[in-house]
Amino acid sequence: MQKKFKQGKKLAKFIIRGAKKLKGELKINGAKNAALPIIAACLLVKGEVQLKRIPDISDVKVMINLLEALGAKIETFQDEMIINAASVNTAKAPYELVKKIHASFDIAGPLLSRFKEAQVPLPGGCVIGGRAVNLHIDAFRALGASVVLEHGLLKTRAKKIKGNKIYFKKISVGATKNALMAAVLASGTTIIENAALEPEVVDLANFLKQCGSKIYGIGTPEMKIEGVPELHPPIESYKIISDRIEAGTYLLAALITRGEIKINSIDPKFLEALLKNLEAANQKIERGDDSISLKFQNPILPLEVTTMPYPGFPTDLQPLLTTVLTLAKGTSIIEETIFDARFNYIDELRRMGANILVKNKHVLITGVESLTGAPVEAPDIRAGAALVLAALSAQGESEISNIEFIDRGYEQIEKKLNSLGAEIRRI
Repeated sequence: MQKKFKQGKKLAKFIIRGAKKLKGELKINGAKNAALPIIAACLLVKGEVQLKRIPDISDVKVMINLLEALGAKIETFQDEMIINAASVNTAKAPYELVKKIHASFDIAGPLLSRFKEAQVPLPGGCVIGGRAVNLHIDAFRALGASVVLEHGLLKTRAKKIKGNKIYFKKISVGATKNALMAAVLASGTTIIENAALEPEVVDLANFLKQCGSKIYGIGTPEMKIEGVPELHPPIESYKIISDRIEAGTYLLAALITRGEIKINSIDPKFLEALLKNLEAANQKIERGDDSISLKFQNPILPLEVTTMPYPGFPTDLQPLLTTVLTLAKGTSIIEETIFDARFNYIDELRRMGANILVKNKHVLITGVESLTGAPVEAPDIRAGAALVLAALSAQGESEISNIEFIDRGYEQIEKKLNSLGAEIRRI
């Protein structure tokens, strides 16, 4: 197999000429937020693991480099990957890779489970607010590990990983993933209470189950894990679930450009919170068994939305919905309850003519007739995609810099948008 996954191009920009209706069909890639922890979980498996529907994004490349730095052998071809972690011989993760993406911290649980120790720098990634690791630490300690934080490094060690009850005071996707991966090889039984319900967490649990883990209550707030001596590769290649955030992005891109779109290879249940809000905003939505269709209807009605853990409205779609609501007929209110710095893109939208007021965890959005093209900078993955949506709808030309953020979460976004009728160039 040959290597396919490439790093995002540094210092590139998007030039977008807006006010063009998007129309057509798209097939959705595998989910970034499922692929990354599943790749990390391969550290627990004896033998070669074959994965399918891996998105070609820079975050995946970083995770590949991270596992290879630990000693794993990885081959990729198109959207498939073969991982053999048998030769991994260190539990110390390199800072220069961990700092690049927050999901790199997903290796802490597998390393602790496999080596009874782990040294992992505190993670980097998008600056969207605090992502405390205290819940991860509480989970590791509950399983019998000692944990210290020194100079930005989490060091954890255990003579033996023992099953126990883990209760999360706050729902945490990251801590649920790490607790799950740390517990699958533990002696005895672990109960995770107030577990995250996100489809990506469910996908990780299903992968581990196909590797021989004994996990019960998948997709519920209480998961039970009976530790097993070892994990083996799934009998067949494991296929990553589709990316609900990517699907939501293209649905909203069609809406903001007054177009229509059919999204294929997506379970509508993953996006029910978004779809219900779009219907409340007067938009026509059709749900298929494995597809979602949207057709713009005038006007876009204002909304009041609060981000919540799944099955609530996803924080990753908040910047994109906010951007769409800049063109709604009336005033909308968005409350962000997950990350405390997720409104870092608002000033960029104001450059384009948006009428938005920020107050603490809320934004007040008064709809305008249209946005205008302007030079803007992407501050993170989803805010960057939101600025792309704003530029697609705007009158005139926009220039978006820092698009390496966008490349972290979207595979060939300009190619897909151009196939729908957009005019977007990477320079």
